[in-house]
Amino acid sequence: MKKENTMKVFTGSSNPALAKEIADFLKIELGKCVLEQFSDGEIHFYIDENVRGEDVFIIQSGSYEANFHLVELFLMIDAFKRASAERISVVIPYYCYARQDWKDRPRVPISARLVADLLEASGANRVLTIDLHSPQIQGFFSIPVDNLSVAPVLSNYVQSLELKDLTIISPDAGGVGRARFFAKIVSAELAIIDKRRPAPNVAKVLNVIGEVKDRDVLILDDMVDTGGTLVKSAEALKKEGARKVLAACTHPVLSGKAMEKIENSCLEKLIVTNTIPLNESQRSSKKIVPLSVAPLFGEAIRRINKGYSVSSLFI
Repeated sequence: MKKENTMKVFTGSSNPALAKEIADFLKIELGKCVLEQFSDGEIHFYIDENVRGEDVFIIQSGSYEANFHLVELFLMIDAFKRASAERISVVIPYYCYARQDWKDRPRVPISARLVADLLEASGANRVLTIDLHSPQIQGFFSIPVDNLSVAPVLSNYVQSLELKDLTIISPDAGGVGRARFFAKIVSAELAIIDKRRPAPNVAKVLNVIGEVKDRDVLILDDMVDTGGTLVKSAEALKKEGARKVLAACTHPVLSGKAMEKIENSCLEKLIVTNTIPLNESQRSSKKIVPLSVAPLFGEAIRRINKGYSVSSLFI
């Protein structure tokens, strides 16, 4: 008979550094498993220890090679299910395909829903993530979903900067709720960027709604992908008289020429977390400030394992 409240934490190949930090926070070793590839690129996975009756947590983020990492995750879940794990909780720091969460035009997929269906079909019993692109994605699941907020991690750092007359900026109407929540935590004002997207990864800034003149401003978003929206927003804020322009995001996708745009922009800092690992050039940038979400995820995992409330971590 296994001991009560035991757990085993395993990691895929997407973000082993974050997984190791989480395991260190929990004071446990990562579970033993082997991830390989056949010569044709197919994924070969097996669990190298007994997991029968265990509370298993799999850490896998949908970062740069999102398609590969998703298939890897599905295979890992299936293996643990067939190995008779008691519960399989999937920890997805960055939930990829979240931007396609509704039919914004005819004949397109709802990709966020499809990923949810595939996770459940693979055998996941619970999902733990942070700052979903759209909170309503939780409704795509019929299993429990805990959507953590980066606010506790980010607020400590922002308050340490001692910015003057701070205004939190939502880069679009969809992010107003997130920005308002964070502004309340750090006792700041709120402003909104009015923008349009004529095509994917293309944004046009129209107006700044709110007072930013002679104030320090922080653009808050869930992710930064190509950096185009972020840089244009920063330029618009400078034109409106903002004193310092900083930005923060949970998920640093930073694809294409994002770093080049950021380095050449008026942004003073871009604060990010390690839900997606940074490459060497990104880590060496003086404008990028990385923060770790490992303690937040570690505490959430501990509470889920012991049956404690997770809701207090959302504030």
